[in-house]
Amino acid sequence: MATAATNPKQQAHELIERISTAQASAVVTLITSMLDPVDRAIANAPFEDEEISEEETRAVAASKAWLKDHEPIPNEEVLAEFGLTAEDFERMGQTPLEPEPHHPGQ
Repeated sequence: MATAATNPKQQAHELIERISTAQASAVVTLITSMLDPVDRAIANAPFEDEEISEEETRAVAASKAWLKDHEPIPNEEVLAEFGLTAEDFERMGQTPLEPEPHHPGQ
């Protein structure tokens, strides 16, 4: 067994050399999430402690009741009602919106 490295990165390398491929896959997932700014922001976000309103509770109950007698509506169908495709929707989520045009006198 190798002696413990004093550099944490070197120690991580040494440990990775000793684990299975499946374990390495899990480590890659962990490290990737540690490096992803969105994942880090979500992990560090404060706990959502806002109370659920009566209106929100009723809306959730109504949607669950509706689903008992109806099939869920596919996202593609909802998007089509707005003249959009799934690709359009995906692109909208990745592209900053253009600034609103300035209208003089407003």
